[in-house]
Amino acid sequence: ARAGIIGTVEVLKVMEAFVNEPNYTVWSDLSCNLGILSTLLSHTDFYEDIQVFVRDVFSPIGERLGWDPKPGEGHLDALLRGLVLGKLGKAGHKATLEEARRRFKDHVEGKHILSADLRSPVYVTVLKHGDSSTLDTMLKLHKQADMQEEKNRIERVLGAISQPELIQKVLTFALSEEVRPQDTVSVIGGVAGGSKQGRKAAWKFVRDNWEELYNRYQGGFLISRLIKV
Repeated sequence: ARAGIIGTVEVLKVMEAFVNEPNYTVWSDLSCNLGILSTLLSHTDFYEDIQVFVRDVFSPIGERLGWDPKPGEGHLDALLRGLVLGKLGKAGHKATLEEARRRFKDHVEGKHILSADLRSPVYVTVLKHGDSSTLDTMLKLHKQADMQEEKNRIERVLGAISQPELIQKVLTFALSEEVRPQDTVSVIGGVAGGSKQGRKAAWKFVRDNWEELYNRYQGGFLISRLIKV
């Protein structure tokens, strides 16, 4: 389809056939390809349609997996759960969004701490459909996090926020002392991959701060990664 030999509609028809697929690797590939399509379609009138398609394809496997681990599950099932819930949450699947908000609230209040594999999908879901108080809460969690792994996890998802003024806040945060220089690229990359508005804002931000960024990375591999994202 990318080569223009067949239409994208044919690809979507093939994707629909995987609705009963149990394998993580297959879903990961489907998710990646749908992400590329979603990015392309964000510049057209079909963006909402592709979100509906994502919800339709991913909701049966989401219902089968549920939110909590089942006895005898393997590592790949946990990865698959995180992938599917994150995809459904970002696409605005109502039940997933409501449950993610509930679990996020319990996590923040210390009532029930989220397991490591559910944090990214929950964070990305509440941010994508969140407001300034959601972002403030995430930045607070970042500040309080003892482990660098958790800080990085939060940095990667901050770009999911949708409102233009909050996107700017995330980009400013990327260059602040709160973020390690080597992790700044992850924050900006998250914004660039988060939404159409995020892509434009991240590109402008990189151009406006080019000198500082170039000096910071001295033409090393991080600057090439930044350009790529």
